Amino acid sequence: MTATAIAPGTDVRELFRAAYENRYTWEPGFAGYRGVCEWQQDERCVRGRFQVGADLRGSVEGIDDAEVDKALQQQLWEVCIHRVRRPFEQTHADNTFTACAQEDTGLEIAVGGRNAGDRYRIANDVVTMVHRHIHGTVVTIHTEEITETGSGYLSRRYSSRYSDPASGEPKGPVQHFVDTFVPLGEGGPWVLQERQISTDDGDGAVSFRFLDLEPLA
Repeated sequence: MTATAIAPGTDVRELFRAAYENRYTWEPGFAGYRGVCEWQQDERCVRGRFQVGADLRGSVEGIDDAEVDKALQQQLWEVCIHRVRRPFEQTHADNTFTACAQEDTGLEIAVGGRNAGDRYRIANDVVTMVHRHIHGTVVTIHTEEITETGSGYLSRRYSSRYSDPASGEPKGPVQHFVDTFVPLGEGGPWVLQERQISTDDGDGAVSFRFLDLEPLA
């Protein structure tokens, strides 16, 4: 929660900037890493190898199942896209940030300008809710737990839901994520070791593991 009440309509650009800049991202010059990757659902486990290069692109090899290969590639893409460091003004120069109501999970913020219609919640320099319009759909993410790295935070436990931007009707079930991050060396860089994904519809949970991790020179 914010320490003091903030009146609705207040410009909270700097508050949002602080939360944005508190996210953990990889340092410039990050060389990448590699290791073993695993996909598991119920008793089935598929194993291969992966690499994330200095260009922050992931690749997978040694997996014959096309669907599993695609799923692992998607998880690596998600990891990389959220570790890219972009200056606040580069991303949000054309947006405004206005305080709305104080909710249990943080101060709700309405976005105006280029990304009008998007909303966020922040508490203690952490983005606790994201509600964004992306490629003709709306994604809403609620962060429940974080991992503190000493150089910013990573979302540890969170949920994600896609919905229709016009009707608000959900597109598929709510997904629940639990992420485990580890440092590759003393103080980092921090990388994903395991991601568990389950859904509200009771479909089988899936685990993605990235093991035997080693940095690239």
